[in-house]
Amino acid sequence: MKAVDLAHIGAMLHRSDPLWHGFLAGMMMRIDTEWKEALPTLLIGCAGAALFWLIGFPAAVLTGPAAAVSLATILGIRTAIPASLRDGVFLTIGIAIGSTVTPEVVETALAWPVSLFMLMVTLVLTVLVAQKLLMRGFGYDRMTAALCATPGHLSYVLSMSTAVAADVRSVALVQTVRVLLLTLLVPVLISLWGVTGTAQLADTGAMSPVALALTFLVAVGVGLLLKRLSVPAPLLIAAMAVSALGQGANYTPGTVPAWLTVIAFIGMGSLIGTRFRGFDRKHLASALAAGIVITLVACAFAAMGAVLASRVIGLPPAAVLLAFAPGGVEIMAALAVETGLEPAFVAAHHVFRLMVLGIFIPVLISRNKTA
Repeated sequence: MKAVDLAHIGAMLHRSDPLWHGFLAGMMMRIDTEWKEALPTLLIGCAGAALFWLIGFPAAVLTGPAAAVSLATILGIRTAIPASLRDGVFLTIGIAIGSTVTPEVVETALAWPVSLFMLMVTLVLTVLVAQKLLMRGFGYDRMTAALCATPGHLSYVLSMSTAVAADVRSVALVQTVRVLLLTLLVPVLISLWGVTGTAQLADTGAMSPVALALTFLVAVGVGLLLKRLSVPAPLLIAAMAVSALGQGANYTPGTVPAWLTVIAFIGMGSLIGTRFRGFDRKHLASALAAGIVITLVACAFAAMGAVLASRVIGLPPAAVLLAFAPGGVEIMAALAVETGLEPAFVAAHHVFRLMVLGIFIPVLISRNKTA
């Protein structure tokens, strides 16, 4: 009887409101198309993770999918990660980071102002030096070079490049190359540095299903609020904050299950690779070269700043390098969790970097307009 009633109601809706029916059909078709592309993307990402794990590459479940999906996308395979899966990845990584906040991490925060100041100095130096190299070595105009050289805040940078009539295509290409190279290069640098992670997840077992579900729900609510306030990476930051508070108050003890963290890392790496979709291959070689140059410059300044800061605050240079590396906050935070190198410290510095860039980019644009 209920099935008949529902079918009858559905038929009535179809007859009385064809626009609503068309909207639902369009939404279902869009979701179906997204997942048809997402499933092969994730399979490629899993294959990349397995290959990098077999050869012993650092942070294989993150770097492997990033490399594999990037190559597949450049070769013309249609890759995609649905927005719902992307948001789930950010939430999972954020909760994993929050679960690493311990009393020792809080004590370390007393020394953070020193490293935050040094981060700001390396940030400014990276932009100024990379801008000059892009102008002289690749022929970029002053404004395009400045936005290409900006280490992070990609969506904000692209919005600003459109507003000031810079070469948006070049900015998008160079910035995407930077993110991919940092994802692959930073783990190698850490491995060569020979430092083992010191911030392991608390040995309290996995969160209960109820605690994990509650943390996710509260993080989504806080994340939506932060999004309305235009906070960068709102879901990640919300998940970190909610998880850290839950751990501190002992409301949600435990860590994110290992299988869920691995899935999140594979999703993150695959998401990085999809950023090459739709890019013009003719300009890819030049953008790759420019991206390599600015990445090397950024890594050089980050490494120098990391060595100096580590001596002052007493943390491993590799952990400070992750905090200073000009990659995406989600990606560098994920690497910190994967390597066990002070995830809370790393995440705090990258959030600070985004805040600084939010102020610095308009100043940089104004300076280049008048130059």
